[in-house]
Amino acid sequence: MRNARTSTGDIAERLRGFGPWGLASAILILLGNGLFVPLSGLLVLAWARLSSTPLRELGFAKLPHAWRTVLSGVAIGIVAKLVLKAILMPLLGAPPVNAAYAWLTGNAAALPGFVLLVLVGAGFGEETVFRGYLFERLRRLLGRSRGADAAIVVLSSLLFGAAHFHDQGLPGVEQAILVGVLLGTLYLRTATLWLPMVVHVAFDLTAVALIFTGSEKAVATVFF
Repeated sequence: MRNARTSTGDIAERLRGFGPWGLASAILILLGNGLFVPLSGLLVLAWARLSSTPLRELGFAKLPHAWRTVLSGVAIGIVAKLVLKAILMPLLGAPPVNAAYAWLTGNAAALPGFVLLVLVGAGFGEETVFRGYLFERLRRLLGRSRGADAAIVVLSSLLFGAAHFHDQGLPGVEQAILVGVLLGTLYLRTATLWLPMVVHVAFDLTAVALIFTGSEKAVATVFF
């Protein structure tokens, strides 16, 4: 029994470290995000269990004001998407229409499945990985100073942006980096994943609504 406990403790310590075990688990989690977004979130939870990392350190803390979080998150997500679509992305030279998801325009049959993917993939999967997991890993590596926090927001946002290159190209990377900075800042301020999760879902669902209704170009050209 003692040997079993020692072995389990050794495994947990190795997974929490930055040696071969820790690096291998990080690579596996990030690759999981590329294969199937919700998978990466599940891999993070498995890593937390095996490494004896409390879920609260990954942002799964108690939520005292649920409705306030939901309402504020929805408002922030909608406004953020509209500001990016109408102002920031045109200034960066992004095309008015997201060609990667043009197939969703008017496609009622595909809408339920895509909405589910947003809820589970973006809300749970990406936030668990890019805010919860990466912030825990980078904080353990860099510490908890203001400078470290700023670096963590930037690094996690860059990785979040890179994860969107394969399907959305450079405009998708630019948008994801900006959104990552917003979500990372919210995570730092609240110390929980719940608000970033709601904001992320609301942001993506607003994007889906614009694409589905064919309103992207009208919003993107309202000022320019």
